[in-house]
Amino acid sequence: MDKNLYTDSESLAIFMPLSEDYAVELALKLTADPDGEQVNLMRADLFSEIAERAELSAQPIVGDAWKNLIFELLLEGDNVFAKKSECVPLSEMGASLVAQVRRELLIIKRIADIDMTELLPDYPSMKDFAPKKIVCLNKNREELKKKLLESDDWTEILADYFLRNGSGIFGMYRAFRWLSHAEEGEKFCGVEQPDPITLADLTEYAWQREAVRRNTLKLLKGLPANNMLLYGDRGTGKSSTVKAMLNEFSEEPLRLMEVFKEDIVDLPEILSVLRNRPEKYILFIDDFSVEENESGYKTLKAILEGGIEARPQNVVLYATSNRRNLIRERFSERGPQSDDVNPEDTQAEKLSLSDRFGMKIPFLSPSKDEYLNIVRALAAKRGIEVDEAMCKKAMNWQIARSGRAAKQFVDFIAGEMGLDAEE
Repeated sequence: MDKNLYTDSESLAIFMPLSEDYAVELALKLTADPDGEQVNLMRADLFSEIAERAELSAQPIVGDAWKNLIFELLLEGDNVFAKKSECVPLSEMGASLVAQVRRELLIIKRIADIDMTELLPDYPSMKDFAPKKIVCLNKNREELKKKLLESDDWTEILADYFLRNGSGIFGMYRAFRWLSHAEEGEKFCGVEQPDPITLADLTEYAWQREAVRRNTLKLLKGLPANNMLLYGDRGTGKSSTVKAMLNEFSEEPLRLMEVFKEDIVDLPEILSVLRNRPEKYILFIDDFSVEENESGYKTLKAILEGGIEARPQNVVLYATSNRRNLIRERFSERGPQSDDVNPEDTQAEKLSLSDRFGMKIPFLSPSKDEYLNIVRALAAKRGIEVDEAMCKKAMNWQIARSGRAAKQFVDFIAGEMGLDAEE
């Protein structure tokens, strides 16, 4: 039993929050005084904490439940070392910071190496827990924990990981939502299970999707990239195309952040946080349009082009809309009955929003042949053969033909076939 560990842990400065974690605090107190008062209650609390985090985890357990808990705390930490590692390699950090980090990580490794069979003698092994579900938040996360498990020097391993993947919540998740009404520091909400859609899952609209892919590749390579407006008929795959970028470039430091229409006024705040981060970001505004009485579009116009603050080079904005011009216009505004003194100026003002998107990509309703091609492709992935009779059913499924309608039709057919097979 490492009885000096509790005292040594009090010197943690960079990683102080780790030692203040409830489970770690219990373990440290038990190492210092394994026969003290309320020891049985503390052991029960410690086992309960470890079990809850392991069994309800969304990540693979590396090593055992206790070591994995320490690894996760290290990765979630948003300290000066993690933040500096995002920007520069270890060799370019201050010598004093690196020296302190090395010393503290040796202490934390001792915490990870606590023998739980001694600390919790009457409880089951730490190796026999199973996560509730496995969600791939970041493919490199599990590999990092394996490296920590096998190494004695964690400093360079962690610095390299943060440099490549980011730290804190931005290093943990690949997709986010902006929650404008959340408390300070909690507005960036990580999405555990982003839509798994890929470009290979999508049929038709080939040149449109390739344009989005190439623009995203420019962003990742640090080349000039455009803000994009994907407009056209509903259900044609505009949103799916944007979401597919996250999976098309799953090995790259690409993040997708959904911003709701009503939160456009928060864009300056969002950009101020993302501006100096190492990752690349797509800000995604889905199903966007502006009504006459809404003023948020002026904030968006300034962000796209024309504001005093330049858009960060690591951020692009992709919006989808059923309208090419985004802002609703009325014939009355153009006719003699309009009471607008300068109707031409008003019209130009409304059209100027869509003009500020560098690329405008159309997604129009598919032709009959294109629609049936989508149906056949989706059905083939379910092992369903589409014959002439099914083609007729597909054509009659909905009045408006679209990729969404095709998917809904194939879902219906697959469900019907499943029920028939059971009866």
